[in-house]
Amino acid sequence: RFGLQYEMTHVRIDDAVIAGDDPWAVVQPVWYTANIYEGAAEYVRSLLPFSLGQRYVFALECYIAEMNNGGHTQFYSNSRGIVWRDALASCKVIGALEFADVLQQSADRVGGSPAMLRRERNRQLTELAADFSDSDDRCYKIQPSEDVDRRVMNFIRTHPSDFYFDDMVKLPVRPDS
Repeated sequence: RFGLQYEMTHVRIDDAVIAGDDPWAVVQPVWYTANIYEGAAEYVRSLLPFSLGQRYVFALECYIAEMNNGGHTQFYSNSRGIVWRDALASCKVIGALEFADVLQQSADRVGGSPAMLRRERNRQLTELAADFSDSDDRCYKIQPSEDVDRRVMNFIRTHPSDFYFDDMVKLPVRPDS
C-alpha cells in the first residue's frame, strides 16, 4: 500500500500488551490484514481470522483516524468508510453512546445506509449533498469527554481472550536510516 515495503512479521498480543494503554498495539494485526479496498465480501473474508471484538476495535480506530484527519466527509469518501457499521456497533459496545449518535446521524445523511463500495458511497455523498459540518464539530467536542481510548482499553481488558493474537502478519518495513 502506498509504496511501502512489507514483510511477514511475528506479532504477539498477550496479557502484557493488553495491560498497556495503547489500543494501536492491540489492533495492529487487524489494521494491516483487513482489506478495505475491494468491497464488503472481501472485507468480511479478510477479517475471518479475527474476533468480533478485534473487528470492532479496528473499525472504531479507523473512524477516529479519518475523523481527526478530515471529518465525516473524509471518512465516507475514503476506503475506510466501509467500516462504518462496525464502528457504530463498536461505539455502542464500549459505551461511547454520544459518538454512536454522531456516527448514526452522519450515516443518516448518506441515506441511512452508506454503501460498502467506495465509489457508491461517493455517489451517495454527491447526490445527497451531505453536509457534516455540525456532526464534525459535535464529534470533536465530545471526543475528549467520551475518552474513547480508555473505553476501548477497558473493553479489551474485560474481553482479553478476544484479543490474544500470535501469528505472522505482513507489516510495513521501516527503511534503515
